[in-house]
Amino acid sequence: MSIENTIETKVIEKFSPARLRIDNDSKRHAGPATESHFRLVIVADAFEGQSLVNRQRSVYACLADEMAGPVHALQMKCMTPSEYDAADGEVTLKAPPCGGGHRP
Repeated sequence: MSIENTIETKVIEKFSPARLRIDNDSKRHAGPATESHFRLVIVADAFEGQSLVNRQRSVYACLADEMAGPVHALQMKCMTPSEYDAADGEVTLKAPPCGGGHRP
């Protein structure tokens, strides 16, 4: 199973998102061609009442194995359905520049 598929499976199992977008930016970054750079937009009721920091911590905990190994960079936006609706679905994450820095 690819890293992207693993991320998708784990996020769906943990958060039951109403919406999930996974952008694999690995090819746009310096270094070896691996699945290492991702952007996530997760819209889930599970984030209701949580601070933005706690939302991200829960995603990092869910993906701890991937973050300890193949994933070098993970950018995310964690929203409740009402926050997503208030944004009219306009949620963007820009891929940051990367000079490599891949873990061995």
